[in-house]
Amino acid sequence: MNIDTLFEDDDILIVNKPAGMLVVPDRFNAALPSLNKTMEKKAGQKVWVVHRLDRDTSGVLCFAKNEAAHRYLSLLFQERDVNKYYAGLVTGIVVPDQGRIENFIAEHPANNGKMIVARKGKVAVTDYKVAEQWPLYALMQFQIHTGRTHQIRVHIQSIGHPLVCDPLYGDGKPFMLSDIKRKYRMSEKDEEERPLLNRLALHAYKLEFYKEDGTAIVAEAPLPKDMAACVKQLNKWCPPVDSGI
Repeated sequence: MNIDTLFEDDDILIVNKPAGMLVVPDRFNAALPSLNKTMEKKAGQKVWVVHRLDRDTSGVLCFAKNEAAHRYLSLLFQERDVNKYYAGLVTGIVVPDQGRIENFIAEHPANNGKMIVARKGKVAVTDYKVAEQWPLYALMQFQIHTGRTHQIRVHIQSIGHPLVCDPLYGDGKPFMLSDIKRKYRMSEKDEEERPLLNRLALHAYKLEFYKEDGTAIVAEAPLPKDMAACVKQLNKWCPPVDSGI
C-alpha cells in the first residue's frame, strides 16, 4: 500500500493514514496489516505510536522515530499542546453553523466499543464549524481539545447530526449518488449502484505542534478521493444552504 509521507526528520514521521487501516494490531484483527508495522518496514527502523485514529478515519498521523521524541510527543499530546483538525460529512442542516460542544463521554454500559455522553465520563471538548451546507448534508470542520475515544462521532451525534456512514452512531448507510441526483439512472454496465462513500466520513486534515527545539510543525492532508467525490457531487446537484442564524 502506498502511504504518503507528509513530514519526516530524525525525530518525527508524519504520514497520511488510509481509511480502513489499523494504526496498531488489535486482538480482533491480528492478521490485518497495521500502519505502524507498515511504516517500520518502509523506514527500516522502529517507530513509536504517539496518538491514534479510528480504523475507518483517514488523515494525518504522527510517529516518533526514537525514544526521546516519543517521550516528548506523548507528553505533548497528553497535555493537549497539539492542534488537531478534522473534516467530516454529516447529515442534516446544522444550526447554529459554528459552536462548541463540551460534555462528558463514557463507555456504553451494555454495548462494548460504543461511547455515550454521560455525567460519569471524562470531559470532552470539540469546536465545530460548517464549511459547506446542502439541504441533506454538511461538510464540517472540527478542532478537538481533548482526545476521547470516538469524540467527534459522539459529539456530532449528540446534537442530531451523525457522520455519514457511521455504523455506531448513525444509520451506517453508504453515500449514494441516487440519494442526491434527481432522475438518477444507473449505467447499463452496472448490475447495482456503487456508493460514492462506504466508510466513516471523517478525515484528520491538519496537525500543528512545536518540536522540543521550538521548530513549528504543520502537517496537512487533502480531503481523500472518496469524500472529495461526495462534495463534488453535492455541489453539482444540490443548492447551497445558509445554515447561520
